[in-house]
Amino acid sequence: MGRETTGITLLGGASEIPESPDKALLERVSNPHADTAYVARFAAPEFTSLCPVTGQPDFAHLVIDYVPDAWLVESKSLKLYLASFRNHGAFHEDCTVAIGKRLVALLEPQFLRIGGYWYPRGGIPIDVFWQTGAPPEGVWLPDQGVPPYRGRG
Repeated sequence: MGRETTGITLLGGASEIPESPDKALLERVSNPHADTAYVARFAAPEFTSLCPVTGQPDFAHLVIDYVPDAWLVESKSLKLYLASFRNHGAFHEDCTVAIGKRLVALLEPQFLRIGGYWYPRGGIPIDVFWQTGAPPEGVWLPDQGVPPYRGRG
């Protein structure tokens, strides 16, 4: 579920969080610098979903880096899409990879990677990484900047 927009219908005013990721509308806009290879980064340090086994909340710091081609993701639609996971039960691996794949399907970027830095569940932090392939040559791709989990140590 994605669409191209020229009017950006989600801007301005209050917006409801979609019931589920499947019902969330992701919008894209034209990239005004499609002739230039650059990295756009979105960081969601307070991402939440639900454990599909216990129903308890899971928390993650997501970092999404992509090299756009013709399209950019409209940021408010991305925020609402990510928020739609709050009531969605799925494992860490599923959430992280599904978000990456949905963005790739919508944007058809030159490159995309997502890092899901999940806080411990049952005493074990789970980090999930996915990318479409090698980044384009000459693109500066900085470290995602999220330190490994160290607990109280």
